[in-house]
Amino acid sequence: MELQQMRYAVAIAEEQSFTRAAERCFVVQSALSRQIKSLESELGVTLFARTSRKVEVTPAGEAFVKQARLCLQAAERAKVAAAAAHGEIRGSLTIGVIPTVTAVDVAAVLGAFRRSYPEVSVHVRTGGSDDFLRRIAAGTLDVGFLGLAEAVTPQGVRTRELSREHLVAVLPVDHRLAGRRRLRLEDLADEPFVDFPAGSSGREQSDLAFDRAGLRREVSFEVNTAELLTGLVRQGLGAALVAPSVAREVPGCACIPVSDGPVRVEYLAWDSFNPSPAAQAFVDSVPVPQPRSPSLTATTT
Repeated sequence: MELQQMRYAVAIAEEQSFTRAAERCFVVQSALSRQIKSLESELGVTLFARTSRKVEVTPAGEAFVKQARLCLQAAERAKVAAAAAHGEIRGSLTIGVIPTVTAVDVAAVLGAFRRSYPEVSVHVRTGGSDDFLRRIAAGTLDVGFLGLAEAVTPQGVRTRELSREHLVAVLPVDHRLAGRRRLRLEDLADEPFVDFPAGSSGREQSDLAFDRAGLRREVSFEVNTAELLTGLVRQGLGAALVAPSVAREVPGCACIPVSDGPVRVEYLAWDSFNPSPAAQAFVDSVPVPQPRSPSLTATTT
């Protein structure tokens, strides 16, 4: 059994087509088909059920492809480790970035990393902290920038705390509470809210704070980005709790500290067992931010 045969099998499973798999692997389809037939003969099982119209992975094929991916990853890791032993960092690096990172300038960090390690192929993915934690544990993500509630401790990964800050209330500039210098959660409990989707780590920060205070609130709009969230606040559709650095960039809104409001912690997270040389190099390249004040004086922009 050869690694090339494993690559072909994985490509067919992912593309669900011998034609597309051959194009992806830069080989003629007849050669790919011969290699798969030879592999099936060696294994004594059928990996793919195929007709002229479609290709389906058999149960034996699913089991094989799962292990083939691990073998291919191990082979790639071996080449990368050999290069790293000679001081050369190469390979691929997949980084997860939540939309509300404020502790570091991610673009600047990526720029500096590319200049230092030009042989590393970098892939950036956006999404949520919970998904990134699962993917790091599963080995499909190397590094992630996370934002979690203070009471939540990341499990199954190594982390470095990047920042810790109290979220602030963002209100329309003409709101009845806009002139206050400081608020409590009970002042906001009867307000409609704009927040991230229920169950997300971005939403959990505020939900836990209201639960801890024994208060209930109504979330009228659920959104996936901080930009849309603050835009809806500016339209007078609700209040929101966001990081101070995000709040400062919201025109036409009042930003007010909340004394018993949620605390958001940003982390850099990576594989706790065996990070790749590229992942370790990236982790080492992320600067440690200087401590900053957790409070924000009420402002109107």
